[in-house]
Amino acid sequence: MIDKIIDLALRNRLLTIALAFLVVGWGVISFNNLPIDAFPDPTPPQVQVFTLVPGFAPEDVEKLVSFPIEAAMNGLPDVEEVRSMSKFGLSVITVIFKRGTDWYFGRQLVFEQLQQVAEELPDVAEPGMGPITTGLGRVVQYLVKAPPEMSVLEVRALQDWLIGMQLKTVPGVNEVISFGGKEKQYQVLIDPNALLKYNLSIPDVVDAIQANNSNKGGQFIELDSGEEALVTGLGWVKTTDDIAKIIIKALDGTPIYIRDVAEVRIGAAIRRGAITYTDDDGKSWGEVVTGVAMKLVNTNTKKVTNMLREKIRQLNETLPEGVSIEPWYDQMFMVDRALGTVQRALLEGGVLVVLVLVFFLYNLRTSFIVALSIPLSVLIGFIMMDRFGLSANLMSLGGLAIGIGMMVDGSIVIVENIFRHLTEKKRPQEHLTHVIAVAAKEEARPVVFAIGIIIIVFIPLVTLKGVEGVMFAPMAFTIGFAMLGSLVVALTIAPILCSLMLRGNVIEKANPLFEWIKSRYLAALR
Repeated sequence: MIDKIIDLALRNRLLTIALAFLVVGWGVISFNNLPIDAFPDPTPPQVQVFTLVPGFAPEDVEKLVSFPIEAAMNGLPDVEEVRSMSKFGLSVITVIFKRGTDWYFGRQLVFEQLQQVAEELPDVAEPGMGPITTGLGRVVQYLVKAPPEMSVLEVRALQDWLIGMQLKTVPGVNEVISFGGKEKQYQVLIDPNALLKYNLSIPDVVDAIQANNSNKGGQFIELDSGEEALVTGLGWVKTTDDIAKIIIKALDGTPIYIRDVAEVRIGAAIRRGAITYTDDDGKSWGEVVTGVAMKLVNTNTKKVTNMLREKIRQLNETLPEGVSIEPWYDQMFMVDRALGTVQRALLEGGVLVVLVLVFFLYNLRTSFIVALSIPLSVLIGFIMMDRFGLSANLMSLGGLAIGIGMMVDGSIVIVENIFRHLTEKKRPQEHLTHVIAVAAKEEARPVVFAIGIIIIVFIPLVTLKGVEGVMFAPMAFTIGFAMLGSLVVALTIAPILCSLMLRGNVIEKANPLFEWIKSRYLAALR
């Protein structure tokens, strides 16, 4: 089988070289398609359920909200763990599925179960699922800078209703979370004495506001001209004055307005913290507003971050004067540093390998043939990574850096044996291709076994489970893919290049340094 592969490649040299160029193009395309991250994401498939329960104490949240939802989620298939956290007015349930479970399938299961358990929750409970992201999903964190005359309430409103909404339109961005500032509210401050005076209750006020804050459709009126005029009841409140003029009820024919029993104003929601900022020059900006852009799970970090950068640049051109978005954390910094480390290791390793080849083989043509196996093997590794859904990160590309010296082993053995046969060719009339085929076949089997053993050594890393498997399995896969690529190159491309580049009178030149060492060694033996 191995001998047939060598013969087939040598008989179809043009076709094999064309396929090699095709592999090069495919490898470049595959590399550009690879998701790029700093590290493998060890987060297992999980779904978070956030339930707002205004005014409830942590103990009540635990008993009335967290426990029923947690109990319902424990019965779902492929669930590995369910965690809960209960705070004042908030319940957080984290449902962790087994690795390999589809993220969206897990969310569908949780959603269906949540609809059933919602009937058991308090009326004021508002359950909802969290974003489809992971712990490494915070790709960009930014600061909203504003002039001193803008209050943090206005800046937060700008972040919530303009900046955040615009950044969500970037493909791959799943959520934009706001921090700091004051969340704007239209507050109705009820006077208890006024309620007693008009014999009203708080639910009466709430019902009146809800009933008078909506638009209603009124069908249409057909005009004499044949056109239709749409009829719409406009009831959305826009200002505090609109709320104040809402009628609660009529008392002896006299309407009772919201303004009669309450003060309506614009205020801020209750806060649990604040964010302050001091720049690199030591200038304190006081309290500020920040945002975090979360990327969708299994998306390309590099592409999403670059699109976010462009979107932020466009927004900065349209924001009010003095307002700007300044990213202070960008995950591409980590990605670039991680990939830069690997690229530097690959470059330095490749240069060292080539220098060692030239030094030991002492022939530029054979050194070039062997060195060519490095980029071809790496490109084949990229193709396999793309097909198997691996991302380019520090661990996976680190596997290529580790295996860069091993990628040339097969080609060195094959090319060196071919070179020896050509220098020792006893019958000048013997065809070059035949000599190369015989020489390649002599070492083909040992090369296959040697590379096979190297690949087998890394198989235990593939069998690791949990976080260890997520972190180290990509490295084992990429080394295996690259070594398989080096085997293909050694058995096909290397013999063909020898037949094209080692023509004519091939003479083996001795390395002077080796001759000097050899003479000293022989003298020592005597």
